[in-house]
Amino acid sequence: MAITILADSACDLSEHYYNEYSIEMIPLTVHLESKDYRDSVDIKPKTIYDAMREGQTPKTSQASANQFKEIFTSYAEAGKPLLYIAFSSELSGTCQAAKMVEQEIKEKYPEAKLHIIDSKCASLGLGLVVLEAAKMAQKDISFDEIIQQTAKNAAQMEHIFTVDNLEYLYRGGRVSKTAAFVGGLLNIKPLLHVDGGKLIPLEKIRGTKKVLKRMIEVMEKRGSNFQNQTIGISHGDDLPRAQELSRMIQDTFHVKEENIIIEMVGSVIGAHSGPGTLALFFYNK
Repeated sequence: MAITILADSACDLSEHYYNEYSIEMIPLTVHLESKDYRDSVDIKPKTIYDAMREGQTPKTSQASANQFKEIFTSYAEAGKPLLYIAFSSELSGTCQAAKMVEQEIKEKYPEAKLHIIDSKCASLGLGLVVLEAAKMAQKDISFDEIIQQTAKNAAQMEHIFTVDNLEYLYRGGRVSKTAAFVGGLLNIKPLLHVDGGKLIPLEKIRGTKKVLKRMIEVMEKRGSNFQNQTIGISHGDDLPRAQELSRMIQDTFHVKEENIIIEMVGSVIGAHSGPGTLALFFYNK
């Protein structure tokens, strides 16, 4: 029986991937100007970035238990297998909400083939893990094998990123006030990564130009076999810099352009990272 992959909107994949690989999606919520919007359904990331540039502070909230209950119940009743690959539990309560509903559903439908993976990933790092799982599902690989490989893929996914303004991460409680102030004052660009599902600062780099070069260096140190994997780049409404990073990867590691996916950071994650964010995702050694 066909296995369905469920993702949430924090994976920052474009709609055509959902359609091509029959991926189900649950949207998180963005609050802007006293209105609620479903991420990637009712609002585009560009709207969020423009609002932030004008001084507005969008807020976000996790997917609700009711959203999960509806979709989990429909699959359990139909006896169809469903694998939900969740946004890092260290960055959102979405995964926890899903796990609570999972327990409830399995009490009522003990035979339900329903599984949740806390990916500890975010943005296109999560997106790449979701895509690999969906490709496996299309090849009729068994449910248990997909779960096992997906957990391994998630654990090996590197997130290397920088932000244009630390103030946004400070507002979202992701960095200290002192770090945000000093960074802005000295034109310091932080390089961060995701470790154990959390955002962890790696180093501080002065000036934008040096950041891209340093991202390539970190990529070379941590990863390998780049020609045989899909590499992800996501950006906070800064396509030219994302394309520049893509060219550097192609030149340095002899990666084909078609093996690099470039997406805009979605509304939910973008509301915390801000315009000018640039992130790089690849499988490590």
